Amino acid sequence: MQSYHIGQNAEISRTFDDSDVATFAELSGDTNPIHLDAAYAGESPFGAQIVHGMLVSSLFSTLFGTQLPGEGVVYLGQTLQFRAPVYFGDTITARVELIKLREDKPIGTFACRCTNQSGAIVIDGEAVLKLP
Repeated sequence: MQSYHIGQNAEISRTFDDSDVATFAELSGDTNPIHLDAAYAGESPFGAQIVHGMLVSSLFSTLFGTQLPGEGVVYLGQTLQFRAPVYFGDTITARVELIKLREDKPIGTFACRCTNQSGAIVIDGEAVLKLP
């Protein structure tokens, strides 16, 4: 069994574009025009199209399934707070950090945060995972 310790972390960066958003809209069924229609989004409070928050937050799942803790992890829960919009062309860095380990079971709580290329927090929250 892998050993875990408080403070372990991992991160990944990705730049989102219109193709990512179109693919996510098709797969998820979320065709809100704020994501897909430039004219509509231009009239919104955001002033432009924005990337789906759930697409951006999927970077956490990428980290958990491939880096920390990796293969065999099982999601038990996730909280998310969407703090700022993500625009097409933004480069987002997702970071997860182990902040709590249960002593009686292999369950860990992770702080989750996404920041944009300017360092602004766009998403934060916590995830609870069954560790492999």
